[in-house]
Amino acid sequence: MRRILIVRWIFSLWAIFLVGCSAADSKPEIAAGNVEAVNHTTHGINWMEVNGYQAHAGGGSSCCIVMPVKWRPGLKAHIEWEVDPDPYADAPPLGTDEFRAFMVKHKENYKRYSETVDIPEWPGTESCDLKVHFLVCNKVKVTTSCWVTWSPNYPIKEPKQMKEPAVCPK
Repeated sequence: MRRILIVRWIFSLWAIFLVGCSAADSKPEIAAGNVEAVNHTTHGINWMEVNGYQAHAGGGSSCCIVMPVKWRPGLKAHIEWEVDPDPYADAPPLGTDEFRAFMVKHKENYKRYSETVDIPEWPGTESCDLKVHFLVCNKVKVTTSCWVTWSPNYPIKEPKQMKEPAVCPK
């Protein structure tokens, strides 16, 4: 019995060395990065999910999403999100029965959306966080640009606090 345990231990150690050697020689094909939400609307974005990864949608970055190190054709982001069309509704005081009743009714107006969009090409291995831009008419754009959103070089130019048009294009 003891010999079997020693043999198993030796094979396990050997396997770890082999994996370590092969991992050291290869370059990673995927990497983790942050997901950032940028809201261009007057609505509230309650939550979002990108390719199955849940992320904070109230602004700022959330860790993590796995993306390839190098861009490839056909790379897509499937985004699901929930919208609060009236995030600044006048609510009764927190913790009261009136507030709880208000929230039940208020949540009935929440709407969920999903869209799959192409992830634009990035040069070499120079991608930065995946930034998801929420636009009017329940559209989204994504970028991996390393520029800050207020830079003239940033690829998404839509203004913030956009009002919904009377009719959205189809």
